[in-house]
Amino acid sequence: MNKPAPIVAELGRPETPEETAARKAASSKAYRSSQTVRSLVAALIVTLAIVAVIVLAVPRGEPATTREIDVVGIAADVESTMDRPVIVPDLADFWRVNTAELTSGATVVWDVTLAPSAEDERGFIKLAQAFDADSSWAPQRLNGTAPTDTTSIGGLEWDVYALGDAGAKQNLTYAIGTQAGDDYLLLYGSRSADSTAELAESLVPQIRELSE
Repeated sequence: MNKPAPIVAELGRPETPEETAARKAASSKAYRSSQTVRSLVAALIVTLAIVAVIVLAVPRGEPATTREIDVVGIAADVESTMDRPVIVPDLADFWRVNTAELTSGATVVWDVTLAPSAEDERGFIKLAQAFDADSSWAPQRLNGTAPTDTTSIGGLEWDVYALGDAGAKQNLTYAIGTQAGDDYLLLYGSRSADSTAELAESLVPQIRELSE
């Protein structure tokens, strides 16, 4: 004989099959919901723990300093390779060297890129000493721009290049160049005309030596 269904106190009678099914469904939904919340909390705790481990594992210390380029040493190697002198900028406290290298090609070039040492100073100047070349070589570095004027710096005559749109892609705004013996010296970059002239004047003694 089947046992009679229990009377539910809230109803004062036994549950109908539909009510029983609804109650069980609601109970299952509540259980699944509680499990989802627990899983999310557990995952969050694990994630925070992993982040904490990574942060604590990262070594502390001073930021890595920029490697100093020995432009004098590199220049000596270039002079030995080319068997001729090269122009070496006097950095003083204002300039630092970003690159210094010998560039091969139809015309071999001693290339040095200078930038201000101070963080509040912007721009750069590239020094290019093209061996056995004259002003006709410069447009190769200046996107086809030929000299448009001349200026006197340190008692030497310098070609002036009005770069305009031709230098925009390389962030070039100003360039000057002069003959240094058998070589052509080009200074070009994004510094002002005055700043470029100051660098040019500091190189005049070396240029004169090459011209003798």
